[in-house]
Formats: sequence, structure tokens, C-alpha cells
Amino acid sequence: MKIKYSELIDQTLYFPTEEFNVSENNLLFHDIPLMDVVEQFGTPLKISYLPRISQNIQKAKGWFKEAFEKTEYKKNYTYCYCTKSSHFNFVLEEALKNDISIETSSAYDMDIVKSLYEKGKVDKNIEVICNGFKTDDYLAKISDMINNGFENITPILDNYRELDKLTESIDSTFDIGIRIASEEEPKFEFYTSRLGIGYKDIIPYYSQKIAEHPNARLKMLHFFINTGIKDTAYYWNELYKCLRVYARLKKIAPEVDSLNIGGGFPIKTSLNFDYDYQYMVEEIVSQIKKFCEEEGVEEPNIYTEFGSFTVGESGANLYKIISQKRQNDREKWNMIDSSFMTTLPDTWAISRHFIMLPLNRWEDTYERVFLGGLTCDSDDYYNSEQHTNAIYLPVFSDTKPLYIGFFHTGAYQETIGGYGGVHHCLMPQPRHILIQKDENGEFQYEIFREKQEPEDVLKLLGYK
Repeated sequence: MKIKYSELIDQTLYFPTEEFNVSENNLLFHDIPLMDVVEQFGTPLKISYLPRISQNIQKAKGWFKEAFEKTEYKKNYTYCYCTKSSHFNFVLEEALKNDISIETSSAYDMDIVKSLYEKGKVDKNIEVICNGFKTDDYLAKISDMINNGFENITPILDNYRELDKLTESIDSTFDIGIRIASEEEPKFEFYTSRLGIGYKDIIPYYSQKIAEHPNARLKMLHFFINTGIKDTAYYWNELYKCLRVYARLKKIAPEVDSLNIGGGFPIKTSLNFDYDYQYMVEEIVSQIKKFCEEEGVEEPNIYTEFGSFTVGESGANLYKIISQKRQNDREKWNMIDSSFMTTLPDTWAISRHFIMLPLNRWEDTYERVFLGGLTCDSDDYYNSEQHTNAIYLPVFSDTKPLYIGFFHTGAYQETIGGYGGVHHCLMPQPRHILIQKDENGEFQYEIFREKQEPEDVLKLLGYK
């Protein structure tokens, strides 16, 4: 009879994988001995494995390179990192090792670009795509940087007002883009994205305000689908509508030479994850090329803005099961030594799932459980995984500690959870470590931020 946790995994999931393996009854993540990490740094613990960032960027670049060669696509591909997915300095510095551009979404992002420049991590040739609704502060910072020699900054117009404000404050010729207000999927509460300018309004706006503009030059059409790049009728329909606008623009505005297809590559949130990245890239590239040929216009340079795909799979959160509560004959609650609401807010805010696996005791028998956090809130729980919407873990024991990990948590969780601030029920921020590899392939550990102490929280609340 197969009753071990390892046997359950063998029967229900694809394992081992590129990222995960087991050695001596303990889980390895990119060959990192996680139990050794726990013994050294304790739990709860946030880890960031930085090489994964570069690996995913290079994968995407390889897919587009292969697709361009296969379809004889004549223009260029640019990989942009979407900073809002994780603003950490160590993320940007790792990503920038890979010859990429940056996509921003707020005035504060411009301060990050300035800081990177002052530290010598980028020069004034860094390409920055400025997205989002632009406050006066955001527009002022864009203008100041362009006036100070950052010539590859391209503000993407979200509304008509933005061009007027930029015109008032920029002294020289500058590039701009226009974001298309794409239509949302029918399940959304609203019909059209609040971001961008409507399909039917772009050509008239160009003719009336941009065509004869003394300084602004339209270079980019920006297309973004909120639900991501998926092989669905909805996605292809929106892409075709975008291409029709591009072709019409190109015929009256030859200076338009770039199409930004936004972000939206999914990341692995399950060991049964199934997504054909190469197929999707080849299909997108071939459809763009085919459409442009049929319309008799030059194909555009292609830009993408990958955020979660860049950084998501680099992150993991490690916890200890500190107790088990039996509420009735059927429900067992394993309590973690932290909170889902504060350290993995997407699990309760949007019912997001991450890969969850035990770090140790893989040869022990297993049981079905729910996972509970420590805040005094009924929503602080996690109760489904890959195994037919249930969580199975090695049987709880007071004498044999059990540790678990949530993986591919590197995007959005820290900033949404209020990194370093005051959290629900005053749950402290866990210790955060960075993991790199040296030239000999040995793992290097660095404490990025120590765990939050009670004194830190009290000071934020005004008690000290």
C-alpha cells in the first residue's frame, strides 16, 4: 500500500521538475538544500534566488530569436522589465545584467531609474517605457530626465492631457507612444480598460494633435491585455484589432515603428503547469508579420513587458507548522508560524495559488489538512492544492517538526503586503535572504532584511 508522501507525489504530479527534487528525504529548490537554509536562518523566511531572474529573461529572448528566424521577421525584439511586479534593487540589478529595457508605472519609478544611474548601473541611454496614468509629478520627472539627456525615455500616452503637459515642459524633440484601451473579457465588471485611449479615437487624435506637432514623435503603439497572453479567441481578437490600428497608423505616420504587446506571460503555479511558450511566441510573431504583409506595411519592432514572468519564479516563502487544531472529525488545521494575509496576500485577495510542498519528511505518511495563518481573521487560510483541490502533507507530529514552502512567490507579494510596514494583527515581516551562485557554482547567502522586531512596529505606530 502506497501511504508515503513521496508516493502520493509520484502518483499525482510531474516530479521531479526543473526546479524541484528531493534528496535524503528533503526538498531541493534549484538544488538549494532548503532544510539547511531553515536551520541557518529560521522561519518564517522569505528567499529570493536571483539567478532565476536572468534565466527567465534569457529563455524569453531565445523564444523570440527562434521565432524571428523561423518567420524571417526583419525587425528587433526588446525585453522590458515591468518594475511594478517587484521594485527591489536586487531585482533590477539582476535583470539589467541581461541587456533589457525598463517599464515604469508611477513617478516613484523615475526615482529608481535616477538612483540606478547615480550608482552606475545604467547610463543615460537606458530605454524607459513610461506607462500608467500620469500625475503632474510623474510628468514633471519624465520631462526633467528627458531634458537632462535621457533621450530614450518614451512616455506612453494614457489620455489626451498628458501630451499637452509634456509639450509645456520638454525643451527638445521627444518620442511618445499611445496605449490602446483594450476591451476586457466579458466576465469583467467593466467593458473597456480604464487605461489608454479607445481604438476608434487613436487615428483622429494622431491627425489632430500629433501629426504636425513640432517636437513630439509617435513611435510606439502599446497593447496590453489584463488577463495575459493566452491562446484564446479573446486574446487573438484583441491583437487583431490592435494590428488594424497599427496598420492604419503606419500608412499615415511612417515614424511609428514599434508595437508593444505588453506583459502577461504566466508563471508556474502548479507542478502540473502546462503552457507552450515557444508556440505562443511563434504564433504572435507570425500573425503580426502576416497581417502587416497583407496590409502592405512594414512590420514593427516588438516589445514585451514581462513582470511576474521575470521575477515571480525567483521567490519562495518558508514556514514551520507549529501546531495542529482539530475542529471536528474531518477538518484538521495546520497552523503556520506567520500569516498568509501579510506575507502572501494574493492567496486571500484574489484566491491565487502557488506551488506548495513540504521541505522535509517526504518518506512519512500523509494526511489531508487545511493551512491556517496566525492573524485573528477568518480569511487567513490556504486550503487547496494540486491534489484534487486538497492539501496533503506529512502527518503532524509534536516530536518531528514539519516545514513547508510556497514557491514562485517573487512578484507583487511584498509590495502588496506592505513590506516593512505595519501588518494585520501586527504580524512581523519575516527575515529576507538573497541567494546567488559564485563562479564555482556554490550558493552564497546574504541577509537582505532582518525580521521585523516588536520595537520596529511600535515605532511605526507612534508608541516609541
